[in-house]
Amino acid sequence: MKQPLVIAPSILSADFARLGEDTRLALEAGADWVHFDVMDNHYVPNLTIGPLVCKALRDYGITAPIDVHLMIEPVDRIIPDFAEAGASLISIHPETTRHLDRSLSLIRECGCKTGIVFNPATPLDVLDWVIDKVDLVLLMSVNPGFGGQQFIPSALAKLKQARRIIDESELEIRLEVDGGVKPGNAADIIAAGADTLVAGSAIFGADDYAEVIRALRGQTTA
Repeated sequence: MKQPLVIAPSILSADFARLGEDTRLALEAGADWVHFDVMDNHYVPNLTIGPLVCKALRDYGITAPIDVHLMIEPVDRIIPDFAEAGASLISIHPETTRHLDRSLSLIRECGCKTGIVFNPATPLDVLDWVIDKVDLVLLMSVNPGFGGQQFIPSALAKLKQARRIIDESELEIRLEVDGGVKPGNAADIIAAGADTLVAGSAIFGADDYAEVIRALRGQTTA
């Protein structure tokens, strides 16, 4: 059963010269979570931000859940650092660890909720063996590494498949989608089963964050 819709702006597209303020403005405009993309120029072809920036947001006064997406390899070493820095949920790719079950257990031992991330061409089979250790399933609707990419249409069929798996498990697991999400496709994404939308450039590239967030929720007025 789908949970209430969550909007999670990706700060990868925010103004890094005023990151705390820009993040606060997005939350005040109606966002629910902060999506925090971590790239290592190894697993993905880009280099972004680390635990110090996560801690800086907490120190600035951001109290909303911080949804950390780790696109780094190997991943276990950095998990405790992000937990200590204030992450609420930490999501990892199966390819970034030799022992996925152990890595997911480590996230929970550090006091965070767990997520597992699937790239566009990665099958969902691994969920059969770790679904009881997962609080969130994140489907990438672009190939990870850069913001501002176009949504890959085949992600809709994959969302429907993931929704069936989650519903059959009868566990409270969120289904998140990240990549090319915007008001023009949000309705189709939600209809396919997503209950958590990551949007970066669609929100932070707009003049009115609140207007975009309302549109993502399917609302046309304040």
